[in-house]
Amino acid sequence: MMETAVTNIVRNITVKGIEQEGDNMKLAVIYDSKTGNTRQAGEWIAEGMNRAEETEARAFSIHDIDEDFVKEAKGIVIGSPSYAAQLTPDLHTWLLSSAGALGFAGKLGGAFATEQFTHGGGETVIQSILMIELVNGMLCYSSGGACGMPVIHLGPIGVNNNVEKHNDMEHYKDNYIIFGERFAKKVSEVFG
Repeated sequence: MMETAVTNIVRNITVKGIEQEGDNMKLAVIYDSKTGNTRQAGEWIAEGMNRAEETEARAFSIHDIDEDFVKEAKGIVIGSPSYAAQLTPDLHTWLLSSAGALGFAGKLGGAFATEQFTHGGGETVIQSILMIELVNGMLCYSSGGACGMPVIHLGPIGVNNNVEKHNDMEHYKDNYIIFGERFAKKVSEVFG
């Protein structure tokens, strides 16, 4: 009787341990999107993240977030369209009011942007997002030139075709996916 009880306890501990090892690492992409371009870019980043083994990545609009998922995520990438060469006021307000409650501190952070035209302020948007992430205690990611081509220093930027008809977000799809893959790999290295 005692041996059976001990065996069952050991079996339960082992099974629970296996279940926890099988849990996927969660990664979140959070964005504000006005025309759908930034949403598309965020979905491409999540697609790249999901190519990493044992990873579950999901993309969320700031207006529709799964807070429990984001709290469990080890890495969060934030994105915004360029709005007068800055992140959108909605995203700025959301970051200042939500980062603490969602437990950003200690997570790996990244950033991405979209813009209406070439040199439309995407770099400034990314820098602003990264600064807010740093102030909230996040570790910030940049692959720089360390991962080879394409070089993505601070985060990927795509130019939409709303103004420049020769441009199209599809031209930037691979950069967003590659950034997602690299980000997931780094999160796994840091927190794995």
